[in-house]
Amino acid sequence: MIVSALLTSVGINSGLCILFFTLYSIIRKQPGNFNVYVPRLLAGKGIERSHYFLQRLIPSPAWVTAAWKLSEEELLSTSGLDALVFIRTITFCLKVFIFAGAIGLFVLLPINASGSQIDVFDIIAIPNVTLDLFTITNVNNGSKWLWVHCSAVYLVTAFVCFLLYHEYQYISLKRIAYFYSSKPQPHQFTILVRGIPVPIGSSIRESVDSFFKKYYPSTYLSHLVIHRTNKLWHLVKAYERVRRLQFQSANGSSKSNADLEKTLGGLEENLRVEQSHESLPGREVRSAFVFFKSRYGATVASQLQQSENPTNWVTEQAPDPKDVYWPFFHASFLDRWMSKVVIIVTYILVTALFIIPVVLVQGLTNLSQLEIWFPFLTGILSKKYISQILTGYLPNLILQMFLKFVPPVMEFLSSIQGHVAHSEIQRSACDKFLYFMIWNVFFATVLSGSIFTQLFELLDLKNIPSELASAVPTQASFFIAYVVTLGWTSTSSDLFRILQFIQSLCKKCCCCSDNDVNGEINVPYMLYHKDIPKILFFGLLGITYFFLAPLILPFLLIYFSLAYIVFKNQFINVYAPKFETAGKFWPTVHNCMIFSLVLMHSIALGIFTLKKLPEASTIILPLPLFTLLFNEYCRKRFLPNFVAYSAETLINKDREDANDPGMPEFFDKLITAYKDPALYPMQFSDSDDLRLPNQSDNLTDPLLASVSAAKEMVITYVA
Repeated sequence: MIVSALLTSVGINSGLCILFFTLYSIIRKQPGNFNVYVPRLLAGKGIERSHYFLQRLIPSPAWVTAAWKLSEEELLSTSGLDALVFIRTITFCLKVFIFAGAIGLFVLLPINASGSQIDVFDIIAIPNVTLDLFTITNVNNGSKWLWVHCSAVYLVTAFVCFLLYHEYQYISLKRIAYFYSSKPQPHQFTILVRGIPVPIGSSIRESVDSFFKKYYPSTYLSHLVIHRTNKLWHLVKAYERVRRLQFQSANGSSKSNADLEKTLGGLEENLRVEQSHESLPGREVRSAFVFFKSRYGATVASQLQQSENPTNWVTEQAPDPKDVYWPFFHASFLDRWMSKVVIIVTYILVTALFIIPVVLVQGLTNLSQLEIWFPFLTGILSKKYISQILTGYLPNLILQMFLKFVPPVMEFLSSIQGHVAHSEIQRSACDKFLYFMIWNVFFATVLSGSIFTQLFELLDLKNIPSELASAVPTQASFFIAYVVTLGWTSTSSDLFRILQFIQSLCKKCCCCSDNDVNGEINVPYMLYHKDIPKILFFGLLGITYFFLAPLILPFLLIYFSLAYIVFKNQFINVYAPKFETAGKFWPTVHNCMIFSLVLMHSIALGIFTLKKLPEASTIILPLPLFTLLFNEYCRKRFLPNFVAYSAETLINKDREDANDPGMPEFFDKLITAYKDPALYPMQFSDSDDLRLPNQSDNLTDPLLASVSAAKEMVITYVA
């Protein structure tokens, strides 16, 4: 890619970013759009329509100031530790690339440009020069200036490891402090037991009760056997869909309303019949929630193997009642194992199929290849502006469109893998999407750039390290454009919430309400499985390319700065927490950064070998070993605190609550906290309320309020 093509991409995406930011600053202040841009504040009774019409039409940056001033403690108290970890991941990357940027832009970039391996730098002809001129590829073979690159690799590695240690320690301490400051939570005293053996002549209830009374006599409290409610949940969802249609067509014809009312009556009757049927003995699943009198007792029971047969009495810490994902409780050990095998095979197939759009995208960046494939386009491709848009902007736009479908697919695969909590599903989907991006966006892009000319050489495994070292720098221009398109523009469009805005307009045109069927605000939650992998992938690009093509660093710094402001704003105004893992996403962040460092070292080994400086390769060789040793130390030192709380922490917290007069009432409620909401009696005919008992939309119930009440706010919202 030449400089002018990159500038075209930067210009287009910068214009889109300015457009989205300007529209957001205006449209968010219009009362009719509060449900799109400030649903959390609207549900929490925190805004009021402004009486100043002109002020609502002038863009203002006050929201940027509010996001910037949001402190960590405020974020922690309103959005939880997961949100804090997410923002600290962004600030971690900012710190890394400020340090790496100072080295890369002011030291390495001039060295790269001063070389003559590719061409001599000419500032007059800069629009038409290739971006490879600013990469390490342009440094002369055997040049002593390559030692500066070698030293930079050491410096950045040391800095990243220092920050990783500090962050791991900080978040580990925050996790413990967060636990100490929390009130008693049901999941802290509860474990999930599956694979319950039932002797002949006994029941599941009797088997669970006798087992835990025998082996945990001092800490066992009670239990709740889980029922098969899959069919019930299908009926509930069908009822909700029909009820929503009735709510949205309240002003429709009397005939359609009568049909909907008849359908609702039939579904309601089916629900009551199925509830009675599923509550009968013999309809239980061989799984149960078991409650304990102390956190320590529950944790001990969840960590130990309960039976000599490891497939019986399988225990794990229970999720929060609001976090429970019910469909897979009926699955046996064999079913869960088979589902994992199927998911692995499916994941591999999806990853392999995505190679097709990657190759297509790489073909668009290669004009000569396009002319060979499509000779009738030769005349069009010869036009300067078309070729610049085609090579600089269009490939990443196409890739972005394909990538939009990946996170939902990964979430679906994780949901049928056997997880019993929404948080586990998102963590699993996060890992899947991250691996997918590393392989399909990084490795497949780099290698596909060489497929056209060096396919047979790539088939020889011995050539892969050297081919990787030679191919990675040549794709620097593609990844710079990738950062601009999938970083800048994607983040600003997420701020503008363009799809939600269009959906809201369509509903208004159809005279439908933007609220759910019981008149409440739909407050979305943060999709960590979509955004954490994207941030980590940009971190991988920065660490990998900082010494190869330091020109990528300012574009990354702009992206992370935008992400810092935008996501803090969204946590204030849009997202409410749906679950809380207490920072369990951080080990994924740490592991990805370690992988990025080792990848950088591997490429550096190949680069210095290709550049005829084997001494530098020898100096680099210990770095991946030291990095992996550092990772092993962190894994031993901090990771256990993210798997389970220590006995010291649990016992201290139990003793702290021992004299709490509210604990007896808490234990009384604990018995019913995990009752399947689908089994509760529901009165749909007499009320518009569709929410199932003991079920809330998120972890912050006070945020939910009716629309009519939210419109009577007394706090002015003009920002």
